[in-house]
Amino acid sequence: MSSNQDLNGHYVAPIKDANVAVDAVRVDEKPSSLWRDAWRDLRKRPTFWIALVVVFIVLLMSVWPTLFTQTPPNDNCQLANSNGGPAPGHPLGFTFQGCDIYARVVWGARTSLAVGIIATLIGSTIGLIMGALAGFYGGWLDSLLSRIGDIFFSIPYILAAIVVMSVLADYRNVFVLAFAIGGFAWASTARVVRAEVLRVRQADYITASMALGQTRFQTLIYHVIPNAIAPLLVISTLSLAAAIVAEATLSFLGVGLGSGTMSWGNDISQAQTSLRVAPMALIYPSIALTVTVLAFILLGELTRDALDPRARARR
Repeated sequence: MSSNQDLNGHYVAPIKDANVAVDAVRVDEKPSSLWRDAWRDLRKRPTFWIALVVVFIVLLMSVWPTLFTQTPPNDNCQLANSNGGPAPGHPLGFTFQGCDIYARVVWGARTSLAVGIIATLIGSTIGLIMGALAGFYGGWLDSLLSRIGDIFFSIPYILAAIVVMSVLADYRNVFVLAFAIGGFAWASTARVVRAEVLRVRQADYITASMALGQTRFQTLIYHVIPNAIAPLLVISTLSLAAAIVAEATLSFLGVGLGSGTMSWGNDISQAQTSLRVAPMALIYPSIALTVTVLAFILLGELTRDALDPRARARR
């Protein structure tokens, strides 16, 4: 019997001929985490970088509009240029009132993004508080907060914002409009946070935290919320896109910030009367609105997929 066979007649490869791969452990490598794995996945996807560049440009336009144009959006409006085409220094032409379209598109980013960010912060904060308390404490508090959330969830926040802005017509500003949107759009965020808190609170480290003497509120603040924050960040990105659309919709309907305010919705509303003779005055702000919203939606969708290990495994 050969020395390379055992008593049962099975072949046993010699050690020197066996190609055995041993997992090498890199001690200097940083330990894996949810956010690090998500970043490694995101940086390999071209659509993430495209969306990030668009978002960065829009943010830069809203913070520093004079970096993109030196033309005032309202001061140099001349009726002689009404519905005029592109001219030197005015690459997109003029509106019906003779204002520079490019300047209005650039300056309109500030209003749309400001309302979107503030409305998202308001909605995310309310949703985080309501969802975390309902999911962690449960019982009658969960039932009460869930029913309140159901009431707000059944109210279309666009309709509610129209009512609020109509009642507060004399106090129209960015903060009132943002509160009208975010104050009624938090219910979906609360549902997501509640579901994630229900999952996190079953973990062993939550039990260990309370066994070590921390109160339930301390455990909620220091352990539950930090580990349940990932879905909130994703849904906040999507909510920001929805808030920008809501601001444009309200401005288009005439219940937004008023016709004197730079807003893509206002420009679309004013340009609809000249759609047949000068369609580009409507198309350019529409493109700016569409590209911005699409960039935030893509950013949220890609981040959600990157934070989901099962979604990463399927690719």
